[in-house]
Amino acid sequence: MVPRTFYFVVSTLVFGGCVEFVVAQEMEQQPPTLPEIEVQPETLAEPESTQDSINVDDVLRMQLFPFTNQRGTPFETGRRVTRSLLEDPVFRTLIDRRELAERIPVEMFDAMQNEVGVVMQRTQRGSAAPFIRGLTGQQVLILVDGIRLNNATFRLGPNQFFDTIDPGMVQHIEVIRGPQAVLYGSDALGGVINVVTRSGINRGSYDSRSGQWIHRFSTADLGYYSRMNVEGSVGNSAFFGGASYGNFNSLDRGGTLGRQPWTDYSQWAGDVKLEYRIRDNYLMTLSLQHFEQEDVARSDRFPSRLTVIDPQQRSLMYWRYQGVELPFLFDRFSLTTSLHRQREEVVDRRFSRSTFDEQGTDNVVLGFNALFSSDLAWLGRVNYGLDMYHDNVSSFRDRYVADTGEWVGSSTPPYPDDGIYNQFGTFAEWSANWTERLSSVVGTRFTRIGVSATPTVNIAGDDTPVYVNPTFQNWSTSLGLNYALTSNLRLVSSVADGFRAPNLDDLAATNDNVQQDAADTPSVDLRPENSRNYDVGLKLDGDQLRGEVFYFWMDIEDMILRSPASVSGTTTLFSRSNRDAHINGLELALERQLESGWSVYGNFTYYHGVDLEMLEPLSRIPPTQGIVGMRWRDPSGTYIDGYLWLVRRADRLNFQDVTDRRIPDGGTPGYGTLNVRAGRWISSFERISLWVENLTDRAYRVHGSGVDGPGASAHLGYELSY
Repeated sequence: MVPRTFYFVVSTLVFGGCVEFVVAQEMEQQPPTLPEIEVQPETLAEPESTQDSINVDDVLRMQLFPFTNQRGTPFETGRRVTRSLLEDPVFRTLIDRRELAERIPVEMFDAMQNEVGVVMQRTQRGSAAPFIRGLTGQQVLILVDGIRLNNATFRLGPNQFFDTIDPGMVQHIEVIRGPQAVLYGSDALGGVINVVTRSGINRGSYDSRSGQWIHRFSTADLGYYSRMNVEGSVGNSAFFGGASYGNFNSLDRGGTLGRQPWTDYSQWAGDVKLEYRIRDNYLMTLSLQHFEQEDVARSDRFPSRLTVIDPQQRSLMYWRYQGVELPFLFDRFSLTTSLHRQREEVVDRRFSRSTFDEQGTDNVVLGFNALFSSDLAWLGRVNYGLDMYHDNVSSFRDRYVADTGEWVGSSTPPYPDDGIYNQFGTFAEWSANWTERLSSVVGTRFTRIGVSATPTVNIAGDDTPVYVNPTFQNWSTSLGLNYALTSNLRLVSSVADGFRAPNLDDLAATNDNVQQDAADTPSVDLRPENSRNYDVGLKLDGDQLRGEVFYFWMDIEDMILRSPASVSGTTTLFSRSNRDAHINGLELALERQLESGWSVYGNFTYYHGVDLEMLEPLSRIPPTQGIVGMRWRDPSGTYIDGYLWLVRRADRLNFQDVTDRRIPDGGTPGYGTLNVRAGRWISSFERISLWVENLTDRAYRVHGSGVDGPGASAHLGYELSY
């Protein structure tokens, strides 16, 4: 890998030098001054547009940190990047509150759908599995306010945990594409999603209180979502709180398919965040979150089998202490202690059998993060810190008679009931400006992970407990370069390591496979996944035109993949094995501003993944797709947006895809949907929104999903501020 990295960096520098030579005549007459270009939502908004934008909170929160010039400390939401989007050498975007409101989300699946470089798949309703650069599940790191959502039982492949975040409490979403092992440690192979929750407003000079009622209805399932928010300040304290309830019925599919059985469920959530300002540059935060889903069924298993998750719970409590402009060795710091619990219970019945199983998993994670940042004057800036997480897993599986409910006995749980997963990591990242045009970011991280569990393994026909106690260590590095071709056009490149240690799901699971009649068995001898990713891209942030285009290629050593192991009755048993793989792709997003508030936009993604040992495609690689649209936005908050979503046929299948009942024979057909969004403030306190989805009533399914796409439907939103 080292020679490739060397040639990659050298070629990037040579290319940048050639471009500089070509444009030298134009640039030398007026040496460029590179103003700090802040990309939304980091820029200040005009007063008339602050009703529905993230920027109103950014402006007001500056009063909590009056001495910082970064729109508040970069650590306040768990964000570890101090650079603007334009200055960052990786593909990073922010979805602000304005964009979220226009998507009318009732679940995180809606909030992220059609985002460039992110493909949303769902095994059942109430679930959402983001794919980034062809990877998902354990290989994409999800954070809530900078705290890991990934845990010791995060599953290989799609999972449901992302939808246990209430979209009504979200301030903005940060999406980073590509490996981020240096900043975040294990699991960040495909990328990182950091969901930042809303905070209270502190107006500084006087007490204030305000509130918001959000109600959303969809004809696709005759379902509704309703949430109440309150926020404000009292003296040096700020608060935000909310509660929501959603009830969703069977989904009406496109064409003549009708409603899809077992796609109804309900959910409720509540959260509160309290902040206290200590003098001018210290802030304490206490946050409590709870989310619960009920009666979430695996629709892909019906009618031969019924699998229902009830309940699916996530609870998070954290305390954060942070400050800026300090007279110490560092000028910014953030200390966070967290308690994160994810619990689920599953009832599973095969109708051909006279019994049913009830199983559950409870994962309690204690975490601690310490983040620091120091300004080194002409030497640049260094960010550094450490992360520690301790997972404690308990699990059970009981069997009952279907007709009487009589308990039959207990069997091997989906995960060992004594599972322990410990993570420790420390990192440092140094950014510096070498010339007026060239800047660099260099980082390194050490990670140590220990696992302890006693799974049951079939040895010579007998179920035998095996003590598993591996330790995994890793050094990760990254290098990024940013070259200013002009004041608003950047050539960027990066080389970054990815790392993922096997978790309990890899090493010790005896759980159902995503396939109908399949199960996973423990694989106790797995090695960690290691990747090396290369990025080359262009970033443009002009007055009329803005966008990004990135090409990447990623080599993955010892990728953990499923392999058929044996057959038990009618059930195929899968084990995990390490195999090398390769993924490359292209990501493009572009928007052109026209006159009178109009703009045209689009995005495009292409991925190609190969199992280098099996010489076949990687499982569930998303097909080539993109959107193209035109929208109009008024400073008052009125908008109209029409777009076409186009997806190519997904017919590059591996052995697991061919036998996956969620994927049609020969592959998932391509499709196109026509969609329109619109909304406006009907008064200074009320806003209405409309999303007409799939106008042509096209029948379709996202590749690898167990849920069909909705047919022609209307999503209505109403918001009352008080």
